[in-house]
Amino acid sequence: MILAVDIGNSNATFGLYSGEWKDTWRIDSKDEAQDQLYVLLNDHLHGLPVESIIISSVVPFFTKVIQEQLALKFKVSPYLITPDSYSKLSLSVPHPDKIGSDLVCDAAAAYELFKSDCMVVDFGTALTFTVVSKGDILGVNIIPGLKLAMKSLADNTAKLSEIPLELPDSVIGRDTTTAIQSGILWGYVGLVERMIDRIDEELGSRLKVVATGGLSKVLEPLQDRFDAVEPNLTLEGMRHVFEVNMV
Repeated sequence: MILAVDIGNSNATFGLYSGEWKDTWRIDSKDEAQDQLYVLLNDHLHGLPVESIIISSVVPFFTKVIQEQLALKFKVSPYLITPDSYSKLSLSVPHPDKIGSDLVCDAAAAYELFKSDCMVVDFGTALTFTVVSKGDILGVNIIPGLKLAMKSLADNTAKLSEIPLELPDSVIGRDTTTAIQSGILWGYVGLVERMIDRIDEELGSRLKVVATGGLSKVLEPLQDRFDAVEPNLTLEGMRHVFEVNMV
């Protein structure tokens, strides 16, 4: 059994793999989240036959905590994905020190899935577009994610409370809540559609598109623009990176 841990800017996602992804859990990836980690380790992961542990992280201070706690719990030395892990991949990473390991894992999983030029749209803390062309990670576009956009507006505007991430039926807001929902969510629908089209136009071909991330299903009108929606794409990419390095 493999335990994969993807430590992002807002959450750390834990996934168990045994022939397929069995269970996933999320905790905050902040220093004060160690209580959540304790509960996860002792209530959900206790006694499981974990043989390998893989970690991808863009949050250095939380990486050491996770490594130490998992090594202690399972008596297994975790494999941390670093730029040195990419040399055995079937796609090349032109600037390995300047791209997050989560994005590389996304790209690796997508390239294995499609075996062709492709694009990953990852709806996380940031909304990212990772482009793979001719076996290279060609580049990445990064935009504030949906929750970040909502929070920024609420934090910097008087008398606004937290707004649910729900796509309204009408693009025209009828009150403060639906005005913000329509502006941000329908705005992001247009943003994603145009970004996909513009990338295709620049490359002169239609790329396969896979969506992932915790918010990948919030923007329902976009589902027809995706060739696949893979909630565990990053975890699958981590597993692939790990396995090619173990050969």
